[in-house]
Amino acid sequence: MIRAMVRRALVLAAAFAAALTPVTCLGESSKPLPAKATQELPAELLALLEQKKMPKYSPIVVRLFKEEAELEVWKQDTAGRFQILKTYPICRWSGDLGPKLYEGDRQAPEGFYTITPELMNPNSNFYLSINLGYPNSFDKANKRNGSFLMIHGDCWSSGCYAMTDEQISEIYSLARDSLSGRPSFQVQAYPFRLTQANLAQHRNSPNMTFWKMLKVGNDHFEATGREPKVDVCNRRYVFDAQPPLNSPHPLVFNAIEKCPPFVVNPEIARRALEKKRTDERLYAQLLEDNLPAAPIYSGLDGGMNKAFLAKFPGRVTLAKVMPYASYLPQLPPIPWIDSDGSLTSKWFGVSFSGLAVCDAARVGFPSSRC
Repeated sequence: MIRAMVRRALVLAAAFAAALTPVTCLGESSKPLPAKATQELPAELLALLEQKKMPKYSPIVVRLFKEEAELEVWKQDTAGRFQILKTYPICRWSGDLGPKLYEGDRQAPEGFYTITPELMNPNSNFYLSINLGYPNSFDKANKRNGSFLMIHGDCWSSGCYAMTDEQISEIYSLARDSLSGRPSFQVQAYPFRLTQANLAQHRNSPNMTFWKMLKVGNDHFEATGREPKVDVCNRRYVFDAQPPLNSPHPLVFNAIEKCPPFVVNPEIARRALEKKRTDERLYAQLLEDNLPAAPIYSGLDGGMNKAFLAKFPGRVTLAKVMPYASYLPQLPPIPWIDSDGSLTSKWFGVSFSGLAVCDAARVGFPSSRC
């Protein structure tokens, strides 16, 4: 009886001590997390999750759109599909439309990025931050470089996507909860929403080949409501690749080498191909209607959602770098996969004729500009 009471007391003491032990940082095991990184989601956002049948700890996908200056958080519902949860106006992004090429070009990245727990920084000088992990394997294969490219607070950007502190608090908490029990979540960064109207307006941009490649992943996501599986080979992205039927070997991708034989999941390919054909018809009509083309170079250093223009006047200024788009590397064309999974000769998209310090307190990294 006494031994049982002693054991019970010891168990309760251990549990109490564990409850008092500070939670450790997502990106570092020795530092306790600050309160701003552990706070619960606002009550209204929790209610929205319940309304949309999205479990609190289910996966997320974050989508960034430069021209619209918006960040979307999509979350997986109980049916296993990603649905839009909330859209946040972006307070500041820098550079111009187009991918980041080199350190110091002030460009916010475009592409597909995988966010792991160590890229979550609760001790950022810019309230909270999420490192995009630039350069990824595609960027490296195309000899692009840069570092410390973030989604963070404080509304200042030098190659980052800057939010307000209140916004990044929610986004960070959603990201933190989604990493409970899983290794990563996906960020998709785009120059604009890849609608046919936007593509037609920017049809003269030398970035168009790159943007059409991103559109394949965008279409897979939008057509299926499922996160696209991303690989890189032959210096290009490929999406939802799987081994050919009866293949004895697993797929192995090398970012700079020739792509191995692969097919795309037939159901995903069918839905994406239907979307592509509808898009092509609309695109052709827009050209027939003489939709005006946008200038290749805006002359401005980034942008800001109109919701913040009155609050932060003068933060979007003339660009401090000259246009660089004319020497963008040309990427190879993108093969399409028919609904039966076979590779066809049709190519996707052929018918679409002083710097602000960003994040000096990155956990585990030296001080640097964003």
